[in-house]
Amino acid sequence: MATGTIHELQVAEEIVSVLPSGSYMRICSDEREIVRYAIRSNDLKLRTVVLRRESLRRLVDDPARAVKIEYLRRDLIRSSTRRGEFRYPRLSSIARVLPRRAAATARAMAALTAVASVL
Repeated sequence: MATGTIHELQVAEEIVSVLPSGSYMRICSDEREIVRYAIRSNDLKLRTVVLRRESLRRLVDDPARAVKIEYLRRDLIRSSTRRGEFRYPRLSSIARVLPRRAAATARAMAALTAVASVL
C-alpha cells in the first residue's frame, strides 16, 4: 500500500512540477482519496490543484503515461492564469459516472426494502 502511495505522489509531483519552483506545496487533506496542492504566486490565478488518487494510480501503469502527463502539464500551465482551481479528472468527468451509481444504489435499496418488508 505504501509503495502505491509513493508512486501516486511521484506522478502528482511530476504533474505540478511544471509550475514555478517554490510556488506549490502539498498540503494535508481530510479526504484520503485526493492529493491537494496549495499554490502561492502573485503571477498565477491558480490557488489549488486537486488530483484524485484513483486517477493517479491508473496513470502509474498506463502505457501512454508520458503522453498523458505531458498533456496534464500543458493543461495545468494554461489553466494557471485563468482558473483558481485545477482538478484531475475534471468534475464533468466524475459527474457522468455519478448518475449511474445513484441509479444502482436506488435499485439496491428498493430490493433491500422489498426483502425487509417480507421479513
